[in-house]
Amino acid sequence: MGTPSGIACAGGARRRPLLSWAVAFASGAGPAPSACLKRPLFSLFYFRNRILLRRLFSRALFLLAVAVAFSASAQVPQPPEVAARAYLLVDVTSGQVLASKDADQAVEPASLTKLMTAYIVFDALKTGKLSLTQTFGVSERAWKMPGSRMFIDPKMQVPVEDLIKGMIVQSGNDATVALAEGLGGSVERFVELMNQQAKSLGMNASSFKNPEGLTVAGHTTTARDLATLATRLMRDFPDYVPYYAIQRYRYPGTPAANDTNRNLLLFRDPSVDGLKTGHTSAAGYCLVATAHRAVPALGSGPQGQRRLLSVLLGASSENARAAESQKLLNWGYTAFDAVRLAPAGAPLVSPRVWKGKAEVVKLGRPEGVVVSVPAGEGARLKTEVVRPEPLVAPLLRGQAVGTLKVTLASGAPVAEVPLSVLETVEESGVFGRAWDAVRLWIQ
Repeated sequence: MGTPSGIACAGGARRRPLLSWAVAFASGAGPAPSACLKRPLFSLFYFRNRILLRRLFSRALFLLAVAVAFSASAQVPQPPEVAARAYLLVDVTSGQVLASKDADQAVEPASLTKLMTAYIVFDALKTGKLSLTQTFGVSERAWKMPGSRMFIDPKMQVPVEDLIKGMIVQSGNDATVALAEGLGGSVERFVELMNQQAKSLGMNASSFKNPEGLTVAGHTTTARDLATLATRLMRDFPDYVPYYAIQRYRYPGTPAANDTNRNLLLFRDPSVDGLKTGHTSAAGYCLVATAHRAVPALGSGPQGQRRLLSVLLGASSENARAAESQKLLNWGYTAFDAVRLAPAGAPLVSPRVWKGKAEVVKLGRPEGVVVSVPAGEGARLKTEVVRPEPLVAPLLRGQAVGTLKVTLASGAPVAEVPLSVLETVEESGVFGRAWDAVRLWIQ
């Protein structure tokens, strides 16, 4: 039997659900209340004041709708207007994207390309294939590079560390090509390494044609891929990230007027410590900026630092890219709170494990669990761990086991955090495995 849309009442009218009746009443499309009421005094009052009542009712419904809409929108902070072709704001501490615009649109990266060049150079330093004191010569190709330069020449043998500073601080195309040739043997071979590394990092929308970022057909990436690259660069090579905070540098014998880092935020915001600028006529003015600020709720020392990363592409001027990036970073810190759900190395849950030498397995994240939530919502979070059941040994440290789902009190999703095994649980002996097998069978 279906549910009837209304129930007949005296006078032939039909009772409606409250909301539909209210809308109909407010619009004047529904039957008068007196059609279902037998109270003469109310009927008389209604007919004398029906226009006023409908206006009041309409306003009440409007205010109710506005309140509901405001409540829903308040849970997801809206980013500011940003004057750029594309942008992405990431909370590096939590791993969450806070805001974006056309983050997957193919764009020219200009000198942001040098982030990938640096990644490969830093990896060679970390693995011992290269040293900071090692020197590279300057080829005719490097010497004649157009665009921004370090002003080195073929008569020089330049230490790798100086070439790195020239590439980062001065955005020198000559220094970049010298590094590429010295490490890769040739620019072409180095570009192959760049594209291989891009695939390894999951930058599937990126294609590099040169190490310096000058405009070439097919040399493209996206804001999302650049955020991935910058995040991994900071995480994988923390010892070399301080190069990006250098405000001034020049190689001995080169022009003194060419010593200033083009990242204006290094001079405006003490919390900003990188990363890289870029500009060509096709790409516009671009900036990958990062800042770290102390958040007492996260703890003290390095654990209490919250890092944000902004990728801004296609701004109209050098000053605009700095101002718009600053706007994004400031908004991210104020519109979202960082909430620590588990400290570094501490288990978030310790579920039962079967056929193992330990009775429980510790699940969490080696770096801890931090989530970004709309400001003021941290105390009302809901968490749920979704994992396989039963958990059977062996379980190896670092093995992915389950996901932490975090939602707001309203049910709106906040984050899904992969959990891994913090301490290996080895398989128990034959008797222990047999006993647990019986217990599992009984269950």
